[in-house]
Amino acid sequence: MPDCPDISEFKMPLIGDIAPHFEANTTNGPVKFPEDFAGHWVVLFSHPLDFTPVCTSEFMAFQSMIDEFEKINTKIIGLSIGAITSHLAWFKSIHDDIVFNGWKNVSITFPVIEDLDMRVARLYGMIHKNASDTKTVRAVFIIDPTGVIRTVLYYPQTTGRNIKL
Repeated sequence: MPDCPDISEFKMPLIGDIAPHFEANTTNGPVKFPEDFAGHWVVLFSHPLDFTPVCTSEFMAFQSMIDEFEKINTKIIGLSIGAITSHLAWFKSIHDDIVFNGWKNVSITFPVIEDLDMRVARLYGMIHKNASDTKTVRAVFIIDPTGVIRTVLYYPQTTGRNIKL
């Protein structure tokens, strides 16, 4: 039987915790999290890899509902271990080449975090060794306007999300 890792090595954010602070570059410029989102609900989500069909459809769905999220005082922020240049090239591809669910020429306007060193992904427990050492699992954190985590969801890279309010 393999040795179990020492659980004290890991501190994954839990419901009721203050969202862990980080500063990072995003597709919309630098961010201080969660401070820059104070006063708003936040959906922080990860995706395993740019340019994949499931991630692309999820991004288009999030973008298609951005006005609905704004009506309920909610901001969206994504995370990928990829570089800003990769994210922006992917966004261009989404806009120029992808038609999905009747959507086309979709411009992604919410920020996506660049996390090449996996610092933010590790801080939020998005790297699961049994899934991958280099890609995040799919994760969603719902954070309240005071910066407290209210929901934590982790699921396999192979499972897509259905984005509905």
